[in-house]
Amino acid sequence: MTEPAVTVGRGTRFKEIARAMARHRVSALPVVESDGRVAGVVSEADLLPKEEFRGRDPTRLTRPERIRRRADLARARALTAGELMTTPAATVRGDDTLARAARIMAVHRVKRLPVVGADGRLRGVVSRGDLLKVFLRPDEDIEEEVRRTVVAYLFPALAHAVRVSVRDGVVTLRGPVHDTSLIWVAERLVRAVEGVVGVETRLSGTAAGPGGLEAP
Repeated sequence: MTEPAVTVGRGTRFKEIARAMARHRVSALPVVESDGRVAGVVSEADLLPKEEFRGRDPTRLTRPERIRRRADLARARALTAGELMTTPAATVRGDDTLARAARIMAVHRVKRLPVVGADGRLRGVVSRGDLLKVFLRPDEDIEEEVRRTVVAYLFPALAHAVRVSVRDGVVTLRGPVHDTSLIWVAERLVRAVEGVVGVETRLSGTAAGPGGLEAP
């Protein structure tokens, strides 16, 4: 996340909001209360109705259109962040996963999310660009984490025999495993590792040989 975040208060005027967005090259700003809690978010989309309706007479709109666009008409008359903002704001906690942040962005169709602490106070902002940075993680780091947190955890007796390779974020698992029912679990856990782009599982079951040793 980016910290400290650029913010505005409820009383911040329209033009100052527009200046702050242009100055900091962001498309949305958290609106915070005096105690640092997030009250809402004001975005470029919230500002645009003022320009859209600048040369139009809202009274000339048909009644169905006025009803459908009631929120935009209100924003066209708004002067402050408190009147413009979308509330409640879609937020994430500092300990939320990147996957959760990505889902919230997709559901709410936003490019930036305020990051809040357990007390609801703003800690920073995470953007789509921040989420994409995880895919720059080196293949070597991904391989080490997969070995340590997936292979050694699920297949401790055969960890030495399970081979892990990573190329451009795509993880391939090869080798024998005791329990083939764990293969899908391994794939799911690998996909949860930050920076993983895809998973190829080429694991196979192995039977115990004489004396309980694994057959080759």
